[in-house]
Amino acid sequence: MHDFEYQLNQEVQLTLSAEKGVVIGRAEYSTGTKSYLVRYVTADGRQAEAWWDEAAITDA
Repeated sequence: MHDFEYQLNQEVQLTLSAEKGVVIGRAEYSTGTKSYLVRYVTADGRQAEAWWDEAAITDA
């Protein structure tokens, strides 16, 4: 088992859109990459939650 790159409650940024949010969940699967549930504010001001692969987010 490998450690997660991002911790719960850590602020992250979505790589392609530059929107920022907070990690509120994490998942690890035997057949894929680690995923993170991020709560963030969209570019048009809505609050959203979505699962993102580790490669799709970065440190804020």
